[in-house]
Amino acid sequence: MKDEDIVLTDEHPEASLRHMIRPIVRVGLKPVPPKAAISLRVDADVLDWFKSQGPGYQTRINAILRAYMHEVER
Repeated sequence: MKDEDIVLTDEHPEASLRHMIRPIVRVGLKPVPPKAAISLRVDADVLDWFKSQGPGYQTRINAILRAYMHEVER
């Protein structure tokens, strides 16, 4: 298939490097701990701010909570 034969749409956009690298096996790295789905109530303006920072807002919230957890453990 040639590049000009590929039809890109909003539903099927071009894959970014991030999408191609993500599934690569993490050889030699610690396993990623499993995630737990929860329901969490936060102020609407806080959630709006995280969402306004772009995709991955849940990951950023998790990272901030993890940093707080490690700081409290000191």
